[in-house]
Amino acid sequence: MRIVFFGTPDFALDSLRACVESGHEVVAVVTQPDRERDRRKVTYSPVKQLALDLGLKVLQYEKVSRDGVDELSLLGADLFVTCAFGQILSQKILDIPPLGTINVHASLLPKYRGSAPIQWAIINGDKVTGVTIMRTALKVDSGDILMQESTPIGEEETAGELFERLKVMGGKLLKKAIEAIASSSAVYTPQDESKVVHCRMLEKSDGALDFSRDAEVLDRLIRGLTPWPSAYTRLGDKVLKIIKAKYCDLSGSIGVVTVKDSKAYVGCGKGSLELLQVQLEGGKKMDIAAFLAGHKLDGAVLG
Repeated sequence: MRIVFFGTPDFALDSLRACVESGHEVVAVVTQPDRERDRRKVTYSPVKQLALDLGLKVLQYEKVSRDGVDELSLLGADLFVTCAFGQILSQKILDIPPLGTINVHASLLPKYRGSAPIQWAIINGDKVTGVTIMRTALKVDSGDILMQESTPIGEEETAGELFERLKVMGGKLLKKAIEAIASSSAVYTPQDESKVVHCRMLEKSDGALDFSRDAEVLDRLIRGLTPWPSAYTRLGDKVLKIIKAKYCDLSGSIGVVTVKDSKAYVGCGKGSLELLQVQLEGGKKMDIAAFLAGHKLDGAVLG
């Protein structure tokens, strides 16, 4: 088979490798245009860099559905594969490959269609998540399911840690999916529309901690927002990022820090949060013991 891969961020790297390692021909890699970063330095997407390292043809379009139809049609691809590409594909694009377009999605569809499924699974307290390989349809994440694989979410796992596990799982499952399509053994199952759960894109403001909420809820929020956009509060006139914390049953006044035996606890609506790693505005990440050595926290009010 001839494959065109669409992807942009780090999450898509294992899936691109899977396409290459499948033994089929990757005729092109489509990724988002290069962007200017700090000091106007142009940087490539992770997928573009890997594609160049592998000697693959790279295509970039501001709007692939507007600008890419003719060029993609001439590639003679049998299958399109998408993974965190970052643009919506038009029906004209989806109709180009005779074997269709499949997508790697980091949730157990139909739960968590949309952006940030990894983060929301942790924030919402799910015990299990996984990866889905589905047929790409015009409606976001609505296509028929080809394969799924589940995995438990660790009690202390952050979104960043789960991200790393799911991107590896996604690559392995994609390889199996490509083999099934190549052997004409692929079976697609429609999603149960009655079980659809949508999730929205995260914003920086989602990280503002409200200590009147239950400590267990805030624990999940902190883990779900690590490493981005990160959870935060205020200590005096500075922002204090909460990098790592865990809930406990201790009672305390809402938002007030209690220091005991070189440990710091913040009172919440129910229970408390034990602060484990923090970062004060203008400073670096510090374990709480080191932070307490240089900052007075006992009795401080956060928020």
